[in-house]
Amino acid sequence: MPFSWNSAVITDVGKVRKLNEDSALDRASAGLWVVADGMGGHSAGDLASQLIVNALGKVEPCAALAEFVERVEDAVMAVNERLFEVANAHNQTSGSTVIVLLARGRHAVALWAGDSRLYRWRHGKLDRLTTDHTQVELYIERGLLDRADADGHPSGNMVTRAVGVSDDLNLELDMFELADRDRFLLCSDGLDKHVKDAEIEQIMGAGDAPAVARELVDLTLARGAVDNVTVCVVEVRAT
Repeated sequence: MPFSWNSAVITDVGKVRKLNEDSALDRASAGLWVVADGMGGHSAGDLASQLIVNALGKVEPCAALAEFVERVEDAVMAVNERLFEVANAHNQTSGSTVIVLLARGRHAVALWAGDSRLYRWRHGKLDRLTTDHTQVELYIERGLLDRADADGHPSGNMVTRAVGVSDDLNLELDMFELADRDRFLLCSDGLDKHVKDAEIEQIMGAGDAPAVARELVDLTLARGAVDNVTVCVVEVRAT
């Protein structure tokens, strides 16, 4: 493989919630990283996110990226089916957002549903590689809301796509090339509720993966952390 990985994960319940419904997975040796955010206000959101992480922790890695992506998709779809069946049987909803990063050779793939995000820091510049599946994002796409007015909107927490809430889950997918010294950030929305992209950009350029992850979570906690917060920082190095 032309690249190697160094990564770190930190998750925290925050300052308000009593239960951490976030889950994360760091399988650097397999080129697989995951953050899942159990849907607040729904039954067993922590179970939903943990089921995703457990399932992806058992996925057998393979050399071909396309096959690896297919195995991950199948695992997430199986969790979706299980959660949806349980919800129907008990007349309740249990769901979770998910962001997955897969890496093989010179390429990586992102798969996601919901508003957990993937960022890339490259040469000092931060780019968000995912689009939130939220009601606010739909308003923006349809020209009903300016992005500048999106912060604090009443529909900001309304997720339009998640694992477990529908029998017809559509995971969004994107593929991109890797470069030496790229840094990736997977995070639950507990981070972006308190930390702006410009601040993330600055923090991502300093220290190693564990130090960056710690600083992002500490800053969130210092600002009140009204939600659970989970970050996974992945560093790319040419071999």
